[in-house]
Amino acid sequence: MKSEAKEILEAVHDGTMTVDDALLKLKKEPFEDIGYAKVDLHRRVRQGIPEVIYGAGKTPGQIIGIMETMKKNGQDRILITRVDPDSASKIAAAHPIVYHEDCGIALAGEMPQPDGIGSIVVATGGTSDVPVAEEAALTAEFLGNAVTRLYDVGVAGLHRLLAHKDEIMSASVIIAIAGMEGALASVIGGLADCPVIAVPTSVGYGASFHGLSALLSMLNSCASGVSVVNIDNGFGAGYLAGMINHMEVRK
Repeated sequence: MKSEAKEILEAVHDGTMTVDDALLKLKKEPFEDIGYAKVDLHRRVRQGIPEVIYGAGKTPGQIIGIMETMKKNGQDRILITRVDPDSASKIAAAHPIVYHEDCGIALAGEMPQPDGIGSIVVATGGTSDVPVAEEAALTAEFLGNAVTRLYDVGVAGLHRLLAHKDEIMSASVIIAIAGMEGALASVIGGLADCPVIAVPTSVGYGASFHGLSALLSMLNSCASGVSVVNIDNGFGAGYLAGMINHMEVRK
């Protein structure tokens, strides 16, 4: 993924930015201390993706303050995760956002046009996994990826998954999200020729141990090319999938 630093250097090379202007951009304070948070202003320079706000545990006022700091420093698109409806309504009164209550995602600014190398497939075992899946899908879309959703295609009815072999086999990255025993990731991993990111969810009866059973099953997958993120971590899966889908050839 192209970082801001690389864009600045390319602009100097192309003559669309002076050396002094480039130096000024790179010398900007790497973070701003607003008392309760140190807002990372150089995240995009280092990683190609600006800082994301984790909403859980923050007051609406704190989130609004962080957003204002980001906007003041040129970050117009902001992703906020794990936002409850009450906080979302208070944030919306201060800044225009699009709120997705099913997964607790709030988005400020326009969604970008997809510019990844391919498409990301987000598949779930069941409908109960959809909130985690939407967190993953919206995160990936926010980072400029085309996303195909395949929901409720779990192994209890394998024909539902096999009906989507074209989407699975043409994806550049697949996010497999499942609770219970978490078998979906292994099945998809055995069909696909791309990286598979497995997300265990806390869906299931008592012996699923709030997602631990699915986590261990996914970690022990016999399918090659399957990696695993934490329980219910749709954001982490969407973020990682977006990075993979934007990898450049490095010479």
